[in-house]
Parts: sequence; structure tokens; C-alpha cells
Amino acid sequence: MPLYLYLLAGSVLVPALFSFFFIDVIKKWKHFFVSTAMVAVVFLIWDAIFTHHGVWGFNEYYCLGIDVFKMPLEECAFFFVIPFCSLFIHYAIQYQYPEFGLNPYLTKAITAVLFLLVFVLAIYNFDKAYTAVNYSLLVFVLITGFFLRLDLLQKFYISFLVILIPFFIVNGVLTGMGIPEPVVWYNNAENLGVRLITIPVEDIGYAFSMLFGNLLIFEYLKAKWKSA
Repeated sequence: MPLYLYLLAGSVLVPALFSFFFIDVIKKWKHFFVSTAMVAVVFLIWDAIFTHHGVWGFNEYYCLGIDVFKMPLEECAFFFVIPFCSLFIHYAIQYQYPEFGLNPYLTKAITAVLFLLVFVLAIYNFDKAYTAVNYSLLVFVLITGFFLRLDLLQKFYISFLVILIPFFIVNGVLTGMGIPEPVVWYNNAENLGVRLITIPVEDIGYAFSMLFGNLLIFEYLKAKWKSA
């Protein structure tokens, strides 16, 4: 049963339909494809290395059986489908509430606290591959947002809280919530061993880095190509 494929299809259906009416992502599909591909390359290389070394893996029963670099085809599609759905949520919120966002001082404070937290976790868990790599990347993403696009962080912190709702549903099922075995399994020796229901706590930082990275590049391309 290709459950992984069904989850991706269900995730993208509503955003794909409504994007044609009022959301910027479809209109700027070239920007989206380029930004997503750039981020996807980084995450797919990371994914392939971790899969090879058994940091995580996939249950073939829930996949189509088509592998790319020893990973299910669905895993490759994940890095395009999930950013699209998440950007949809972000821009839908901005469309309805264009002035909604945190003030700069609160945004700086939140970012500073998150930076210190994940930096310490990365340093003290450097022997755990997922924790160390994940939180090191998150440190880089937070620094980039803080110094280059604080205005995006002001809005994305709010959007990300909304994005976490479907995130917990989709990622929850992928990690075993409500099904006999997980679609994606994790080697707990390589992470903190802390689960939110069935989801490793590191996955939240993973999602933030991937999605905010996409948003940073997407917005950069929009501005650059508009002025060209």
C-alpha cells in the first residue's frame, strides 16, 4: 500500500486548487521551482547519506517500490510537495492578514533564544548525527534570517505555528502514528530520543530550516527577477 504517496497527494490537493485563485506561488512557479530545487538538492544529499549510514530508513511496504539513490521516489517528491504546501499556507495568511507579524524586537529575542538553545544542543550532542547536523543547519538559517531578512522571520514565525498543524498530521503518520509500523524509521542512537507523539523533536528544526530556506530563496528570486 503506497501510503507515503497518498499522504503527499492529500497534502498538495487543496493548496494546488486554491493557488490558482489568489496565491502567489503558482504565478511564480519558476521562482518556486528554482528555490525548491536548490534546497531539495541539499536535503536529498543529506537524506541519502543518512539513509546509507542507517540514521533513518524507509518501510518498503508503504512505498511504490521505485528507488532513487536507495531512497523511495516519494521521499524525493517530499522536498517539492511539502515546501509548496507550506508556502501556500504562509502566503494565504499574508494574503488575508498582510500586516500580521511579530514586532522586530520580539522577533530578535525569539531568534536569539532559539539560536542559543539549538547551538548548545548541537555542541553537546555532536556524537548524534541527526541532532548535530540538523541543529547546526538551523543555527545557520536563524543567523541568515536575523541579519538578512528579519522581516520574513517576523511573518514566518506566525506561519510556522500554523504549518505545524498539518506537519504533525503528515509527519505523525510517517513516523508511525495510527499505523502498525512507521513509514520512516529513525535510529534513536543518532538523535535525542525525545518524541512528540511519534515524531522526533529534531524534525521541527528540520522542517523550519527547509521551509524558511525555501522562503528566503523564493523571495530573493522574486525581487531579483522583478527588477531585471
